[in-house]
Amino acid sequence: MATNNDKTPRNKKKRVKDDEGRMSLKEHLIEARNRLFKSLIALTLGTVAGFFIYDWLLELIIAPVQAAGGSVNFTAVMSPFDIMIKVALFVGILISSPVWLYQLWAFIVPGLKKNERRLSYSFVAISVPLFIGGVAMAYFVLPFALHFFISLAPENSENLININEYLPFIIRLLLAFGLAMLVPVLMVGLNMVGVLSAKVILKNWRITVFLIAVVAAMAAPGGDAITMFALAGPLFLTFAAATVFCYFNDKKRAKKQAAQDAENERLAKGDSSTIDAPSHIDEPNSQL
Repeated sequence: MATNNDKTPRNKKKRVKDDEGRMSLKEHLIEARNRLFKSLIALTLGTVAGFFIYDWLLELIIAPVQAAGGSVNFTAVMSPFDIMIKVALFVGILISSPVWLYQLWAFIVPGLKKNERRLSYSFVAISVPLFIGGVAMAYFVLPFALHFFISLAPENSENLININEYLPFIIRLLLAFGLAMLVPVLMVGLNMVGVLSAKVILKNWRITVFLIAVVAAMAAPGGDAITMFALAGPLFLTFAAATVFCYFNDKKRAKKQAAQDAENERLAKGDSSTIDAPSHIDEPNSQL
């Protein structure tokens, strides 16, 4: 006779994934909500920290304009407050990048095994420096683009740049460089967990090259060729390096799988010679 202790309340049942780690649509939506909530908390904390370095960072953003011979002005009463929020939010995106990058990766590749979780940490450890490095690279090429455009103004004119137009343009450019540098890392990560193969990458390389060119052209201010090539060049190199890595990783995986299939086929045929063969340990000692 079953007792009450043998029964599990329905409302206390845990969600159980199948053997392949698949979840229902409802569970995917719940996971997406939870990961988005964690990312928003990290973004909020980073944004709060951004208010403390607002003055220093704004001077850093305006410096390329001043170096190129221009100046930035505020054209509305609420502009300083609006700019402060935008700069703080930009800082929050940078500071919280380890959190939202991990949450994004964990959502793309759910049901990770123990060794794949280590890969997730490696993905974040590599992605964060690349993201920050992409932002820094954009800031490095920015003065060249600004100097080119400001130099087109007549000699007797003064370059007064509206901060409400300049800042969104700068933030969009910096983030575009940073996010673009994550694409090769994402390719390698998906290949490591068996989601994206080198064969698929090579089959669609024309589309990828076209998308890289489009992203570089969109990120370049006003179609500036210097900035476009500065972004497209590293992207092409990192894409090629990621493709080569995926190719050799697929070959290694295929070789390992072929050896495993051969071993399974041998065992299925009843060939257990390597298992049943007596070793020197099993032989009786004639001296006893």
